[in-house]
Amino acid sequence: MDGKYTFERFCKELDSGFIMYFTYVNNRYLVFKTTENCYTQKLVSVYDKNPQPRILMITFKRLKELFPFMEEIEYKVGTTEIENF
Repeated sequence: MDGKYTFERFCKELDSGFIMYFTYVNNRYLVFKTTENCYTQKLVSVYDKNPQPRILMITFKRLKELFPFMEEIEYKVGTTEIENF
């Protein structure tokens, strides 16, 4: 990361209803806020040789641990990507 995008801004955008896409350890994920202190993380890229859980429920603490290692962060508005998963 270039240091300009902060974790506080990331959380504010999640709280506003954005769907955030990011790359973490060569896998593409999307994350959105489900309830207070609960986020849903879905695997977008699926590789047969490196199986990963497709859907995870993560806490705010885990989200904060992941943030420094996230790459290529993008955001979308709406729920069409979530419903079509």
